[in-house]
Amino acid sequence: MTKINWGVLSTAKIGREKVIPAMQQCRYGRVTAIASRNPERARTVADALRIEKAFGSYEELLSDPDIDAVYIPLPNHLHVEWTLKALDAGKHVLCEKPIALTLQEARKLADAAKTYSDLRVMEAFMYRHHPQWTRTKELVEAGGIGELRTIHSFFSYFNTDPENVRNQADIGGGGLMDIGCYCISLARHVFGEEPRRIAGSMEIDPTLGIDRLTSGLLEFKRGTSTFTCATQLSPHQRVHIFGTIGKIEIEIPFNAPPGESTRIWLTSRAGMEEITFAPCDQYTIQGDLFSKAILDHAPVPVPLEDAVANMNVIEKLRESAGTGSWTAC
Repeated sequence: MTKINWGVLSTAKIGREKVIPAMQQCRYGRVTAIASRNPERARTVADALRIEKAFGSYEELLSDPDIDAVYIPLPNHLHVEWTLKALDAGKHVLCEKPIALTLQEARKLADAAKTYSDLRVMEAFMYRHHPQWTRTKELVEAGGIGELRTIHSFFSYFNTDPENVRNQADIGGGGLMDIGCYCISLARHVFGEEPRRIAGSMEIDPTLGIDRLTSGLLEFKRGTSTFTCATQLSPHQRVHIFGTIGKIEIEIPFNAPPGESTRIWLTSRAGMEEITFAPCDQYTIQGDLFSKAILDHAPVPVPLEDAVANMNVIEKLRESAGTGSWTAC
């Protein structure tokens, strides 16, 4: 086998517009099937994206013996359920973030995944695989900014559509679950450790019931990380990483455009250096890394335990926001 055959559970927008077109450019994988609860919808999307097979149910796709792995872009509350069903059907799984709605759910999934020793499962935090983040992590670990002390990240957009899954509280909507999870993930990734305690603040939309403005303060052994995420603010994203002798600024840290070059700025005692990265698609890179792990019978780039740890911080931040005090991790 030289390529992994992928199936996609649902015709969600992120799959149609970003992930599937990117994975169709993969070296080690190809998208050969897509499923929807509406057969006509599945066929229409399959034809538009030149996907060979269209299924009228998720179960039908999972029963296809030619499918090796599935990508799951379903709403948050369905992630654990369909990941477990896919594993039970013998499929490898790349599931959109956040992996679960609660820490208990995430732990349940991780424990169950251990019983499928030949199958791979990974949370789809695509940003981590972009070269700009690989370089950022290298610079920090090499002492390029001195001793890492603090990180600040910001991520926002404006969306008040009550029909959008991001604005439906009962299925895992809200700013923290949708985009705040990135800010938490990157802080843990750059520091290379888990926070010791967390303080959080949340503003809840009185009509939608979702958090529309959330801020967090994560205290690590070596320093702190602060972030703000919002679903009803002017769209913006940025990350600043500060050390004792320098800093790194990432211009487009999360939704790096696949057709354009990206850049980060390194400021040190030597001055300011702009580091530019050639256009690339982080979804393609993610798909290839996961597919190659399957082909090589190797570990996935980011283990499922990382997803559990991220969910732990999300849950602790919620707890802190509710009590108005620090919460220990």
